[in-house]
Amino acid sequence: VQLQAFGGGLVQTGGSLSLSCAASRRIFSSNVVGWFRQASGKEREFVAGIRWGVERTNYGDSVKGRFTVSRGSSPNAVSLQMNSLKPEDTAVYYCALGSTLASRPSEYNYWGQGTQVTVSS
Repeated sequence: VQLQAFGGGLVQTGGSLSLSCAASRRIFSSNVVGWFRQASGKEREFVAGIRWGVERTNYGDSVKGRFTVSRGSSPNAVSLQMNSLKPEDTAVYYCALGSTLASRPSEYNYWGQGTQVTVSS
């Protein structure tokens, strides 16, 4: 399975961005799509995840109330709506596919190329 994250860019503090993740095949009900980010010099951090079939979601503490993960308009896409962005949200954002709604990167089997999000102060 191949994944591609896109939609990153440069935004000012307080602004919004919407990221999308497209898979090379249909996302199954048992699949989980996770979003992670990695800032320069830091470890990869869990942002959000969604279990496709039941649309159960989970969020990292640093983004709760600001970010929303949801199923996309097609059966192979997931979106991440990011509001009230802060400079500390600056990172490369990745989407990943797994089977457990977990926050550990090791729980995810397939990873896409990242997309850069930069929040200016």
